[in-house]
Amino acid sequence: MPADATRPAGQAHDTGGGLRKVARVVLLDPDDRILLLHGHEPDDPADDWWFTPGGGLEGAETREEAALRELAEETGITDVRLGPVLWRRRCSFPFAGRRWDQDEWYYLARTTQTATAATGLTELERRSVAGARWWTCQELTRAHETVYPTRLAELLRTLLVEGPPATPVTLDTEIV
Repeated sequence: MPADATRPAGQAHDTGGGLRKVARVVLLDPDDRILLLHGHEPDDPADDWWFTPGGGLEGAETREEAALRELAEETGITDVRLGPVLWRRRCSFPFAGRRWDQDEWYYLARTTQTATAATGLTELERRSVAGARWWTCQELTRAHETVYPTRLAELLRTLLVEGPPATPVTLDTEIV
């Protein structure tokens, strides 16, 4: 599952056993390519997947603030226009020796800045994020790699054809 922990595993934002609030970014460049990060289990690079930038809220920050902060930390990209919430998803997955239960909101964002530099990663992220890549919708549709959320290619295609939904779409809960 996504290595989106913004802190070492023992310091993750938990709300008394509740859901971790997460903001994710569906970042598109001028050619409508989406930026995905390549993650893996810290001690097993063969257990890998692709996922959107983002992570947990810190302190009193809003989801919008968290989305922009996480994007900057994980990619170095700060020249973005944050758009509406596209999708909402609840998920639960094992990562780095613990279970993560998350309530994720996916924000649309656009940028012309395509060079990435992951300069703000936590120690755990440095051990579990192998890089970033811009994907076309067609490449994503043909991909054999694991991608989260699992229907991302279909969701992206709908977004590019129909535009953002009038209200956020609730995706199926994913439990791994």
